[in-house]
Amino acid sequence: MLSRLLLFVVTTVAATASDFRLATFSVDVTPPVGHPCMGGGIAPVRTVADPLFAKGFVLTGGDLPWVLVSLDWCEIRGRSFDKWRRGLAEAAGTLPERVMVHSTHVHDAPVMDEEAEHLLRAMEATGAWKDLPAPAPDAPVQVASVCQPEFNETCIRRVAGALRAALPLAQRVTHLGLGRAEVQEVASNRRFVLADGTVSYARGSRTTDAGARAAPPGEVDPWLRTLSFWDGDQPLCALHGFAVHPMSRYGEGRVSADFPGLARARMQAEHPGVAQIYVSGCAGNVTAGKWNDGAPEGREILAGRLHEAMRQAWTATRRVPLAAADFRQVPLALGARRTPGHTETILRGRLTSEARPFGRSEAAMGLAWYERVRAGHRINLPCLDFGVAQVLLLPAEAYVEYQRFAQACRPESFVFVMGYGECGPGYIPVERAWREKDSNLNGWTWVPPGSEPVLQAAIRAVLTPGSAPARESSPVPSSR
Repeated sequence: MLSRLLLFVVTTVAATASDFRLATFSVDVTPPVGHPCMGGGIAPVRTVADPLFAKGFVLTGGDLPWVLVSLDWCEIRGRSFDKWRRGLAEAAGTLPERVMVHSTHVHDAPVMDEEAEHLLRAMEATGAWKDLPAPAPDAPVQVASVCQPEFNETCIRRVAGALRAALPLAQRVTHLGLGRAEVQEVASNRRFVLADGTVSYARGSRTTDAGARAAPPGEVDPWLRTLSFWDGDQPLCALHGFAVHPMSRYGEGRVSADFPGLARARMQAEHPGVAQIYVSGCAGNVTAGKWNDGAPEGREILAGRLHEAMRQAWTATRRVPLAAADFRQVPLALGARRTPGHTETILRGRLTSEARPFGRSEAAMGLAWYERVRAGHRINLPCLDFGVAQVLLLPAEAYVEYQRFAQACRPESFVFVMGYGECGPGYIPVERAWREKDSNLNGWTWVPPGSEPVLQAAIRAVLTPGSAPARESSPVPSSR
């Protein structure tokens, strides 16, 4: 496995500071009323508390552009993820692998997985679901749905159009800004130890259990990092990242970018000329649960704490000349889960016989990942290396230990890690979680035990500078 991982593609972009230019864009991607939220696991869209956005930028200089977009969506999976990369690559005149597509993972928002949706529609077209037992007496059996693929296509067109329109307005970039600040009382690990020594993983985004609230935060990355782009003394764009599930409360069909969205909006109001973008780090096992009981006022409190860290990181920012950027990627084969109770056969049975609509939806998402693995799919693990700083996108709900591992691989550097890239694998736990029977792995997890060393090897490889360049595929023709 490791030998295959080391066959990665490298593109070196050697350019002077005056060659780099940055274009930013922001597009409303709020789903319509009735769209499923969290893949059908909670109430669909009923109202909009605050709009959802796709915010990003294109960095040009050297041979081919590099694109980053962060969507206030729960997840983007499989073919839907591929379409986002292809659509934005075509708009920017670059390669799909140079497009980093990230979801912040707010839950009152879409999970885009059109392959899973097609599996559901094909099954339900047979009418078999009508014969399933009702989940409650006298209650009708509901149609299951993960997403509306048509809305995904619409949003790709909108964002690609905004990207194209932004390119002629690109501004010169001469410096990077590097800043960080410790976030107070926001993040806590799902894992905590009870008074009798028992390990529990039950600390969710909102937690009322006194023992879970009293236990120490556990393993987190306490630092919010801000990577910014500057033209001399003029800031152009700030990219903020922090590892925590971005929810204070959810499940009522009230669409919201939640407390990170509020914090981002406050920074935008304070710095109207600087594009503000927020991304979630590796937070599969990190929530606000120790500090949040789900009360309505909790959203404002958490937003205030995160906003304060953004302000401190901005104040602490030091600028360094932007002289060059190297792009590297590693093909990552994570495999499919085949543990007892989570085989492909069992998932196909759940697809056709599970009474709960979300049970059928979750089975469809799992089967979509199985079919992707069977077809030989590998995730592209991309990294843009500025020398003094690296931007790394990891897949799905990777646990926070992977973020800390990446930082340890380049301790002298500013390693900016994003989670929630291609989200088909679901949770990507560390081996300790399997041994301790992490209760979150009862569902939403489609990778097998043993994934930790595979992902660690890929992280180490893609963060290693100085490898020989290899040939890439041809760029997507630009329609500009």
